[in-house]
Amino acid sequence: MTGPVDQDPATVHALVVGIETYDAGPGWDLPGPARDAVRFHRLLRGAGVPEAQLHLHLAPLPPYVPEVPYAAADHATLRRVLVRELPAVRGDVLWVWWGGHGVLDRSGRLRLFCADATTEDKLGIDLESALERYAGDALPGFAEQLWIVDACETFEEDLGFREPLPPDALPVGRRNLAHRQTLLRAAGRGRAAVNDPVRATGLFSDVLLGLLADRAARLPAPPEAEDLFPAVRGQVAALRDAGRTLQQPEIRLQSPEHTETLAAAGPGGGQRPVSALQRAVDALLAYPLMADPAERQTVIASMDPGVTAMLPRHTKARTDVAGILTGLARRRPQALWELFDAVVAVDDDPERGRELDQALRYLTQSARQAKDPGRHVR
Repeated sequence: MTGPVDQDPATVHALVVGIETYDAGPGWDLPGPARDAVRFHRLLRGAGVPEAQLHLHLAPLPPYVPEVPYAAADHATLRRVLVRELPAVRGDVLWVWWGGHGVLDRSGRLRLFCADATTEDKLGIDLESALERYAGDALPGFAEQLWIVDACETFEEDLGFREPLPPDALPVGRRNLAHRQTLLRAAGRGRAAVNDPVRATGLFSDVLLGLLADRAARLPAPPEAEDLFPAVRGQVAALRDAGRTLQQPEIRLQSPEHTETLAAAGPGGGQRPVSALQRAVDALLAYPLMADPAERQTVIASMDPGVTAMLPRHTKARTDVAGILTGLARRRPQALWELFDAVVAVDDDPERGRELDQALRYLTQSARQAKDPGRHVR
C-alpha cells in the first residue's frame, strides 16, 4: 500500500487492541500487549489524529495502569466495533493494531483471542473474516487500511486443545475493488510470536513501534509497505540469529491491482513452514544414525532413564522419533536438550546440528505455550 505523504488526521481512524489478561486465568497472562497498544496510540495521537477517532481497547495486567482512557476488550465489545461501529463512520485511512494471544485454527485461519476467553470457551475474532468484511461493501469508507497483528500462529493441534475451535466468522458483504489492505503478521504460519515479559513488550511490536517512531514525520499516513517490511524483516532476522525468536514475519498486500504475500525466508530456502513436531522429526531423521534401531537405542540409553522409561517406542524410525519427541516435550521439555547433546556427541555435523538446535527451540516454545501460554509467547 502506498498512502499519501500528507494525510489529513481528521480522515484517519484506528482500532487499537492490547490484551494482557484473560478470563482463562494467570496461565494466560501476557505482560506487554496493552503497553505496546498505548505506545501505538501515542504515536497516532502525536500525529494529530483526534482522540475520538482512536478506538483503544485494552485488558491491562496489574500493576500496569494505562495513562489514557480505554474501552473493554471482550468478545462482544470488539465484535460490535468491527461489525457495527467502524463501518458506520466515514474516513479515508484505517489503522488496526492487535496484540495478544492467537492460534492458527485447523482451517488455516488466525484466531485472535479476546479478554473473556477461557480454556472452555476460547472466544476470539477470526482475522480472515474481519479482513474479508473490510475489503467489501460492508465498509463504505477506509479505502486505505493497515492491519498489524502481533500474535502467535501456532497450530491449533500442537496446543492439545480438547475440542476444536468453533467457527465464529464475522458477516461478510459483497466483494468490491474499493479497498487496499496491508496486513503485517508477526509470527508466520505455525510459529510463535515471542513476548519479552521483563521489558513487557512483544519483540515484533517493539521493532515495529521503533520503525514507526523513526517515520513519525510521515504519520498518520500509512507507510509504504515496500519501505517498511524489509526493515521489519531485517531486524527480526537479527533477533533470530541471536536465538531470541524463531518467528518469520509476513506481509500481505491486497489492492484492486494485485494481491501479494511476502514472508521472511525460512529454513530450507523459504519452504512452507511445518508444525513444530514435524520440523523436529525431520531434523532428527536427517541424522543417518537415527534410521538404525540399535544406534537410536544407544542415544536414548545415554539419557536419564527416569525420563526415557515412559517414552512410547516403535520399530519404525519416523514413528519412534515422533513418539520420543512428543513424550519429552510433554513430560520434561528440558530433556529435549539432553537428546540434542546425545545426538551431536555421536554425529557432530555442524549443519545438521544447527537445524536440530532451531527445531528443538521451536518445539520447546510450542510445548511451553501449551502448558503456560502467557509466559513467553503470544
